[in-house]
Amino acid sequence: MTSPRAPYLLRLAERLSGGLGSMDAERKARHRNWILSQQKKDGGWGGRLGDSDLYYTSFAVRGLGMLDGMSEDECSRVAGYLRKFDWRSLGVIDLMNWLYTVLAVQAFGGEDLLAGTDPDWPQQIARKLEALRREDGGYAKSELGARGSTYHSFLVTLTYELLGMQPPNPKGLIQFVYDHQRDDGGFVEIALAKHSGTNPTAAAVGTLLIVGGFDGELRSDVREYLQSTWSAEGGFQANLRIAMPDVLSTFTGLLTLQDLEIDDLVSERSIERFLVEWLEFPPGGFRAASWDQEADVEYTFYGLGCLALLWSR
Repeated sequence: MTSPRAPYLLRLAERLSGGLGSMDAERKARHRNWILSQQKKDGGWGGRLGDSDLYYTSFAVRGLGMLDGMSEDECSRVAGYLRKFDWRSLGVIDLMNWLYTVLAVQAFGGEDLLAGTDPDWPQQIARKLEALRREDGGYAKSELGARGSTYHSFLVTLTYELLGMQPPNPKGLIQFVYDHQRDDGGFVEIALAKHSGTNPTAAAVGTLLIVGGFDGELRSDVREYLQSTWSAEGGFQANLRIAMPDVLSTFTGLLTLQDLEIDDLVSERSIERFLVEWLEFPPGGFRAASWDQEADVEYTFYGLGCLALLWSR
């Protein structure tokens, strides 16, 4: 089934880019230069330790996309890194990151890395995704997984959208998501978990919004749960057992509130103060939380993303 509108990830990228349009040029340049300074010789990006990988490369490219896009030379370097991979051998997380980054490079005027590949490559990817479908209606992290995962089901849904499709049997996927809701209104990552989390809740809501299974009652449930994880420090906690807010949970919590048009729960001024005073480094980059010591490209994406969401209103 073909999606009637642009994929969620592409719409989000446009929204974030527009939101950062009001950032002053000097501040934008500092973050852009910091991200580029973290690029490795092979054209990819990595975490704080180790070599380049598709996960961090995707976050770096998405961050650059918010910061006025990529030049022809920058696209060429990233394309050289992406060319090393055969998508047929990638797991679901790497596959989604590879596919999104390939499309981003092409959108910024770079090489079309899918040119010349098998004409039925979308169907081949779909078959790989369906190998992860489980009897509970969700998608597992890998072919060895016995049960579906809320987060990986969301990733599979996003990947289907990038292919111009929706997952087969959406009713089964919708039921899987609702089976992962708990009495506090939030959602868990795996069926055996008892305690909801901000990020699984955001993944559940994102999946339901894409496949068309969002129930009106769910809005108040999610509002109640996110209110419980909102911190007076100005961000969202990952869950109620973690006392301090972090930038990832703040991004997913804020994005969920905006997607559900819940405007009366948080102080946007407090979020911006939390980001600027505690997480943003003057030379560029963001850290995960106040306890963290250094920036990386993933948390820089989330920090910039939070500012973009605040300023896109």
